[in-house]
Amino acid sequence: MQRRIVIIGGVAGGATAAARARRANEHAQITLIEKDEHVSFANCGLPYYIGGEITDRSKLLLATPRKFHQWFNIDVLTRTEALRVDRQARTVQIKSRETGEIRDLPYDRLIIAPGASPIVPPLPGIDAANVFTLRNLLDTDRIKTYLDERSGGNAVVVGAGFIGLEMVEMLRHRGMNVSLVELAPQVLPPLDREMAHMVEVELARQGVGLHLGNGLKALETDGNVCKSVVLNDGTKLPADFVMLAIGVRPNIKLAQDAGLDIGKSGGIRVNATMQTSDPAIYAVGDAVEYVHGVTDLQARIPLAGPANRAGRIAGEHAATDQASPMPTVLGTAIVRVFSVTAAVTGCNRRCVDMVGGKMKAVYVPARHHVGYYPGAEEMIVKLIFNPDNGKVLGAQIVGGAGVDKRIDVIATAIRFGATISDLTTLDLAYSPPFGAAKDPVHLAAFVAENHLRGVDHLIDPMDVATLPPEVQIVDVRTEEEWKAGHLDRAVWIPLHEIRTRLNELDRSRPVAVTCRGGQRAYYAARVLKQNGFADVRNISGGMLMQAHV
Repeated sequence: MQRRIVIIGGVAGGATAAARARRANEHAQITLIEKDEHVSFANCGLPYYIGGEITDRSKLLLATPRKFHQWFNIDVLTRTEALRVDRQARTVQIKSRETGEIRDLPYDRLIIAPGASPIVPPLPGIDAANVFTLRNLLDTDRIKTYLDERSGGNAVVVGAGFIGLEMVEMLRHRGMNVSLVELAPQVLPPLDREMAHMVEVELARQGVGLHLGNGLKALETDGNVCKSVVLNDGTKLPADFVMLAIGVRPNIKLAQDAGLDIGKSGGIRVNATMQTSDPAIYAVGDAVEYVHGVTDLQARIPLAGPANRAGRIAGEHAATDQASPMPTVLGTAIVRVFSVTAAVTGCNRRCVDMVGGKMKAVYVPARHHVGYYPGAEEMIVKLIFNPDNGKVLGAQIVGGAGVDKRIDVIATAIRFGATISDLTTLDLAYSPPFGAAKDPVHLAAFVAENHLRGVDHLIDPMDVATLPPEVQIVDVRTEEEWKAGHLDRAVWIPLHEIRTRLNELDRSRPVAVTCRGGQRAYYAARVLKQNGFADVRNISGGMLMQAHV
């Protein structure tokens, strides 16, 4: 088909769409418009270049205009802005940011990938020379040049999402004193509060000043330089460098002006082949709505993975009128914060509550490979499922090595509608340097399955503080562990003594058992249950989780 395909916007969505369109249709005339200088770059790698972990800037340039032309016969117009779309005439009005020339570009199919822009609050001093946002290579170069010309100093990062935390780590690596400001009461909003707290502990351990539940109120400047950041509670933070990582807003003005439908979440509405309300126009990337894989609701999920997949589908369909449908999106994401890795997929507690669903969660500590092989690192898996049918709804994992593997396994399982029972039967690779015969995914699923079958009734760690006084709390850890700290109401009966000290407990009263992480408490609960104790429950995650609730 000799059709004219115009693509507005590059990077993950637009650049992928362009390349896929060419591979699907050698005879199409394809033009890619990008308002900035670089059409395809590794935006997820920008913080690591600033921090010095990536040393070669050219490695961030995934594809140049020349490469697009030589490899794919695609015309790339950089520093060119799309001003308006005329749907009746099927033209895009474009303007060269170098010459000022304005002209109309005709299309048969149009793909828009406008992306999103950093949220910048309208405060005096927000445009100071040492206040930055990070969205593209131009931002990166400005930040790196500024930091390279200085040594040490005080940095304030506003926003504790993925980019904010990556920048915190990189700025600490550069020797700066870093304060992290977040309006929400926790870091990493996609995680539940107790899991995010593990990341906060690591940030504090690394010397990062945490200011949670506290927003940005003002910037105090001297000329064109910000000297301090003032928070809502009046706290004043000295600032030689300020990074705004508050979040992003979808760039939907072009679509709105063209009369395309905008969804409830504020993103461009598309169908399964990424077509907008105008079938000749497609939209991909951070500005569109995707179908969430658990809630079935339309949601904006500004991540590189969905943008790439959407671009691939839009490019093929624009070129051939055929493509596989866009799969649902789970928001699977991962971030390294110094020595800790945090990952999430599917629904968290707030997500389930929002759609009025049922959920149960288990918390399981496990090592990323067998303990007898040197270097085993611990992670805590939070596995969320529907207690009525066992369907897996989501997971959050925080720990050391191996977190990425487990979150990807669970994300894959959720994508195909897996249940807890399905997770217990997964045939995963095992060798001492890589894993265990009972993988952390298996262990979490075993605990959840025991709960579903009524073998082991679980108490959510957040509910321990409100247990009624008639509940007997039994701690079955060692004496050393007990002396290091325990629940106020607990009685200490080590696991190896539980069978000989049953008479110290009242069989007519409920019992809640705890240990370090849950395994020994499970063993003790089975003993109690089979010795006449009718109501026996296991505190999920044990004392490990009590440190984070």
